[in-house]
Amino acid sequence: MRPNAGDSTLLRLTEAETIVTGPARIIDGMNLHEVAQTRLVDIETKKDQRGSIREAACSNHRMCTRYISPEQAEIERFWHVGRNKPARWWEGLEIFPRSLGPFLRLEPVDDGRPAISLVVGQFGLIPWFAKAAKLPYATQNARSEEITGKASYKQPWAKGQRCIIPAWSFDEPCWETGKNVWWRFRRANGEPWGLAGLWNTWTDRETGEIVESYTMLTVNADDHPLMSRMHKPDPKLPADQQDKRSVVAIERTDAEAWLSGTLAEAKAFLRAPAVELIEGGPAVRAEKEATG
Repeated sequence: MRPNAGDSTLLRLTEAETIVTGPARIIDGMNLHEVAQTRLVDIETKKDQRGSIREAACSNHRMCTRYISPEQAEIERFWHVGRNKPARWWEGLEIFPRSLGPFLRLEPVDDGRPAISLVVGQFGLIPWFAKAAKLPYATQNARSEEITGKASYKQPWAKGQRCIIPAWSFDEPCWETGKNVWWRFRRANGEPWGLAGLWNTWTDRETGEIVESYTMLTVNADDHPLMSRMHKPDPKLPADQQDKRSVVAIERTDAEAWLSGTLAEAKAFLRAPAVELIEGGPAVRAEKEATG
């Protein structure tokens, strides 16, 4: 079922409210811990943490921070998910940073062969060195140009922990009028997006709690005819150096290749979706058209 305007609180948000700092809800029946933890970490880990904070602070504002997930049955039907399904808990909803959302990854089934499985996790990747599930910096987006070196993402990328994030639509801010107007982007053919991401499984060393999490990959879109129009421009930089960003769309026919391919093969998918695949416009208008 496609989302409608009556289900949405997106349009009541201001730009400053797009980063949600409240606690995530429940994963596999367990609450995400948000208490401080104290443990010894080596020098390399401390450097990784400081690097992640600096990088997140300077890059987070240019990326996708909200989208609408399909219902569970729609995800299962479209991507042919049959096993390793989580308990049904959502009926299609808006996903914000640090809230729970569904993603797809490969997992072994009874015969040992990998199959696409539906997982529920926190939107905002929790890196291996994190002291707690709630981070002091944003990890809901990862620049594809930085994933081999950035502390939070280099290990999931190197280990092939790639995922697909189902979305009916995603929102981006457009400043062409001089103020923020949220635009909503759907697939022109009416199918859901399969957005490229990375996942990680984090374990609380004190409690043993296991938390799944994921991040959405982005690419430079300065030359894209549509996505280059999104986000607030930096008046100090020329048009071809704005570093506008776009999500990465994985076609359904490419899902297994993206999830199971080599690193070199995966890199070939890191590109913005072709403009003819995109149906976009101001979010208010888009919702009116969708509901008739």
